[in-house]
Amino acid sequence: MHLPNATARHLFLQRHALTDPRSGPARFSDLAALIDRIGFVQVDSITTVERAHHMILWARRHSYRPAALKPLLERDRALFEHWTHDASLVPMALFPQWKHRFARDATRLHANWQRWFRDGYTAQFDTILNRIAAHGPVSSSDVGEGEARGTGGWWDWHPSKTALEWLWRTGQIAVTRRDAFRKVYDLTENVIPPEYYRAETSREQHRDWACASALANLGFADESEIARYWHAIDKAAVQDWVRGEIGQGRLIRITVEQADGTHRPALARADLTESVQALPDTPNGLRILSPFDPALRDRARVERLFGFHYRIEVFVPEPKRRYGYYVFPVLEGTRLIGRIDAKADRTSATLRIRAYWPEPGIRMTKARQAKLARELDRLAIFANCTTCDYAADWQRTPLSPAR
Repeated sequence: MHLPNATARHLFLQRHALTDPRSGPARFSDLAALIDRIGFVQVDSITTVERAHHMILWARRHSYRPAALKPLLERDRALFEHWTHDASLVPMALFPQWKHRFARDATRLHANWQRWFRDGYTAQFDTILNRIAAHGPVSSSDVGEGEARGTGGWWDWHPSKTALEWLWRTGQIAVTRRDAFRKVYDLTENVIPPEYYRAETSREQHRDWACASALANLGFADESEIARYWHAIDKAAVQDWVRGEIGQGRLIRITVEQADGTHRPALARADLTESVQALPDTPNGLRILSPFDPALRDRARVERLFGFHYRIEVFVPEPKRRYGYYVFPVLEGTRLIGRIDAKADRTSATLRIRAYWPEPGIRMTKARQAKLARELDRLAIFANCTTCDYAADWQRTPLSPAR
């Protein structure tokens, strides 16, 4: 079977809830269901407009507001925070799968951390665990009394902060809440509901989950893309799973047309034809995405499918930036049509539109400009701004993608 590029993009975006109408509720169980559908929500602190986890959810539901997320994590325990490819909010039902990651990280990280961090953090493990057990949750500012403080970079944490991170990464403590975005930790058994805390999965069950859920959330993928999705298993384990699924007739090999017209092999479920036929009409709305949106996480896949080269330039010196510090991709229907540099000026309650670069070949017609303006008005409301201010030269000439 062969997937044309337009169909492949549509299917991929549909699996990420980016082709659905943006109406509907975005609180309580409805919000939990949305997060479960897209797999995870990456957490990030940058507030150029709004933090990434909030932007990700708002891109899918216009009614979403940041206050709706906190109860799911801290009160309902519908989510837990841990590592996928980066710190993320994950549906609580997946916690038993993370036990395999905890065991793996306890072995894998040891050698690297001994090289990267200051000595002394291993000696703090029992001290921190005993303190939490006796006195309750702690943050990094509550531990390490008397320890020399470093520069603040991750490579120069004081030993107790490193110990906290280690205990979290290996599952001995869990994030119970965030205060002013600082993680607050408690013993894992005090955070994770008993039915998930006690549940166990075998190595084979873990492999099957990692592969099947990755393929479901991607729509189609090769072995490397499946392995990278959760960063939970290696490519050899994926290949073993693929052989078994193909042998059982549950998986097929297909080709997928890329943005440049070439064909790339991939794997898909045997019911792919039915999935394609069930796709809704191609949407024509416009959405402003977070750079950390799950649909954009695999930059190489996005470039192959959409012809859209994206690099976040937060850590690029300003004179070397092509676009800006924190530039948002713009999705129209099933095409990435540009990127926009916007910043919420909270002092004046103004969303400042600094620049918009359409992709090569995209004409900014009056209708498209009107759609973009309407979406920026909605973004301003979401960011608690009362107006949009456009720089005089905000519409820029398309730039050829950097390579």
